Amino acid sequence: MTRAEQLRRLAREALGIETLRPGQVEIAEAVLDGRDALAIMATGYGKSAIYQLAGLLIDGPTLVVSPLIRQDAAGFLGRQAASRAAALRRARRAR
Repeated sequence: MTRAEQLRRLAREALGIETLRPGQVEIAEAVLDGRDALAIMATGYGKSAIYQLAGLLIDGPTLVVSPLIRQDAAGFLGRQAASRAAALRRARRAR
């Protein structure tokens, strides 16, 4: 089985992705070869999946940093902070 076939099979079995998009296999192969790889693709194109697939085939831990995950976390933390600030304002007004 070629590495490309292995990546496609792993995409189906581990991530539930039936078909990889153009460029995904090539970038994952570059990562597996130890080469630097930067994927500039549209939102929702599957950039994180590329690095997740490669990470599943690399021995040891893999860290995948996704700006969307960071953005979601920042939004959540921002909402929590806004809620706490509003609660403090209400508490001060009640005095």
